[in-house]
Amino acid sequence: MTEVENEYRTIYRIADPDFSVFKLMQDICKRCSSAQLSKQEILNTNEPAMTPTAVDKETQISQLVHGCRLKAVMKNLQDITRGEEGVQIPLLNDNGAMELPNFFYISKNLVFKDAYVSFSLARISDESICSQCVGDCLSSDIPCACAGETRGEFAYTKGGFLKEKFLDEAITMSRKPKRQHFYYCENCPLENNPLEKYKRNRACKGHLMRKFIKECWDKCGCNKKCGNRVVQRGIRASLQVFGTQEGKGWGLRAVNALKKGTFVCEYVGEIVTNHELHLRNNQRSGEEEHTYPVLLDADWGSERVLKDEEALCLDATNYGNCGRFINHRCFDSNLVEIPVEMEIPDHHYYHV
Repeated sequence: MTEVENEYRTIYRIADPDFSVFKLMQDICKRCSSAQLSKQEILNTNEPAMTPTAVDKETQISQLVHGCRLKAVMKNLQDITRGEEGVQIPLLNDNGAMELPNFFYISKNLVFKDAYVSFSLARISDESICSQCVGDCLSSDIPCACAGETRGEFAYTKGGFLKEKFLDEAITMSRKPKRQHFYYCENCPLENNPLEKYKRNRACKGHLMRKFIKECWDKCGCNKKCGNRVVQRGIRASLQVFGTQEGKGWGLRAVNALKKGTFVCEYVGEIVTNHELHLRNNQRSGEEEHTYPVLLDADWGSERVLKDEEALCLDATNYGNCGRFINHRCFDSNLVEIPVEMEIPDHHYYHV
């Protein structure tokens, strides 16, 4: 019990000195006993009233004990984001047999250890920003400097959607890429695992040189409501995390039909090096839950040899947002990954 108490104090940051596993077990037993009583008997006990509208026989909820949220099988959860997003994203467990995913919700990427990501304003040159703009850049007849990444035209419409031409090109490149869309690096960090005992220089299978969007950012003169600031404003669509009936784990779906070109969500996680991702995969057991990592390799062809701290990935296994629940399909998906550059002038790090 002492070992579990110490572990829970560290993981859940429990500062209450009176917290104990023994008392926790007693409280759970009391609740289980109370559940067998009639409605009138429950209302007459000293325990907090639990009406049928709040809890029914099929629903088990997380109990707050000294600030510690217990992991439980849940029927539903009102907001899985803990208020991190501008909208609530509920979790629906219609099957009632799936445990709450074991991860910590974050709304922005976090840098882990040796990953090289510098958000210094000094790194952004005046040529790549629109410091002279005022208000909404999309209302101007002449596109600003931020539109240079998309060939001098903004990728977004005034309604906040991705332009159909840009989107169709991104979809075609994703589904049916041609050889000229790939870069083949000299010493591929993916094919040549630095942890191998006998290192061999395997040939690169190619990195897709995706179409980028450059959004206005803090150093630009436009305001926060500028039409060229879509991804950084966060999730606006009504989404749900749900347990799939096919037994394929959790998924993400939209509550309402979305128009073509709508921004759904960013894929958020820990920014780790490719080397760190190899270490994590080797340490994980076969039954341990993990998510599909996203490789930030859209600009690996800009340098002859890429340093390990610059070969970056996004790992949403332990820290992530609702994007970690998106099921990846190869050929008939209704979503497409598009890199979005905001804070830094190079493509080693970007938002997905």
